[in-house]
Amino acid sequence: MEFSEFDNRHYPTLSVRQGYRKWVGTYDDTVYDEMDFDLLGKIKNIYWTKIETAIDLACGTGRTGIWLKRQGVRELDGIDITPEMMNVAKEKNIYRNLTHGDIRNTKFVDDTYHLAMCSLANEHIPSLEPLYKEAQRIVTANGYFIILGYHPFFLLSGIPTHFDDEEGNSIAIHNYVHLMSDHVQAALRSSWQLTEMYERIVDDAWIKKKPNWKAYHNKPISFMFVWKKTNTN
Repeated sequence: MEFSEFDNRHYPTLSVRQGYRKWVGTYDDTVYDEMDFDLLGKIKNIYWTKIETAIDLACGTGRTGIWLKRQGVRELDGIDITPEMMNVAKEKNIYRNLTHGDIRNTKFVDDTYHLAMCSLANEHIPSLEPLYKEAQRIVTANGYFIILGYHPFFLLSGIPTHFDDEEGNSIAIHNYVHLMSDHVQAALRSSWQLTEMYERIVDDAWIKKKPNWKAYHNKPISFMFVWKKTNTN
């Protein structure tokens, strides 16, 4: 669903590439670890040090890539559509290869990676199925696909992905709303098996950092699915 139907902020809205190009300078400092790393830390079924190759889909500045490398992932590649974000990722020196491209059509070889990771990006694509199918194609049998995103609750509440520019103006990035059932249906059609699922709420620790979020106390801010590719042969 198009987010515009639910928008109650009416910020100036940019395309994904334009928006992240403008956000790049402050991105790492304005996305809280509680948004995604707290969820990643809950994963029980993936032994990170046994992941020999991983792909960071929509790698951006490499923020998530650093987390993966710290867990012990051996070889990490990244792909993104915003060159300015990728330039920052390159400086972190954590990626074996960085590719400028579309996460729904990576052109990577089949069965290449033991893990595909996609964090805070699915809310920018109109349909989930191409992403789930592409991840299924490039992940090895018994490999994993982690998809972590901005919770549809906030999008349905009219709050888009947004940031403040250098003048302090709030800028939105084009969003789409995907329900949890949309994820499940797209995953099932691509032969993924669900192994874990978590949601992050706006708790007391979050409000301590952002007191103006008190109205959203105990509301879900992010979610994560962990899917496993079963051997379909």
